[in-house]
Amino acid sequence: MIDVLVVDDDFMVARIHRGFVERIDGFRVVGTASTGEQAVAAVEELRPDLVLLDLYLPDMFGLDVVTRIRAARHDCDVLVISAAREAEAVRRAVRYGAVNYLLKPFGFDELRTRLAQYAARRAALRTAVVADQADVDRVLSRSGSTATTPALPRGLSPETAELVERALRGHTGTLSASECADRVGISRVSARRYLEHFSGTGRAEVTLKYGAAGRPERRYAWVA
Repeated sequence: MIDVLVVDDDFMVARIHRGFVERIDGFRVVGTASTGEQAVAAVEELRPDLVLLDLYLPDMFGLDVVTRIRAARHDCDVLVISAAREAEAVRRAVRYGAVNYLLKPFGFDELRTRLAQYAARRAALRTAVVADQADVDRVLSRSGSTATTPALPRGLSPETAELVERALRGHTGTLSASECADRVGISRVSARRYLEHFSGTGRAEVTLKYGAAGRPERRYAWVA
């Protein structure tokens, strides 16, 4: 179970975000905070694994909270959730070690995708050793791919592509678009688009499963 602290100065927004997190398997909210000082104190008391951190807090800038908790030697991860669209804010968040940066307003599916990606990376880093350089590249790269990986078509995100890839890699046998969607937490239509992309670039193979009636079911397996 991954413990989460939600930090936002708007009570209703914090309540919504808390509700989002509590709907996602493997995550639980252990507390909320509405100011930077409250956030620092909550990290000290609750020791969360992940902080969902707003940048615009009434008493300090959100990244100053990161500085404080790092100085106190807390190793929790930080996912920035903010309306700040300035490129400098994003760059600073990356320099401060944020695991992701999610622009407000966002929906449940957007947060679920990023938390699932975070959980996958966290699980990968918990292993004692990595198998090869490809494993290192997948952990360190936000896209989960190397420079030689074909570019994604418009409308497909690297984060979700990584999740779909992990679902295929981690499954013995084949997956349908519906089964993959359930594992990743996206719609069947979206899963189908990523699976077809992997098939078209030669990293997944497609087989057809014929039933009693109707079109055959397309099933996918990772081959790269």
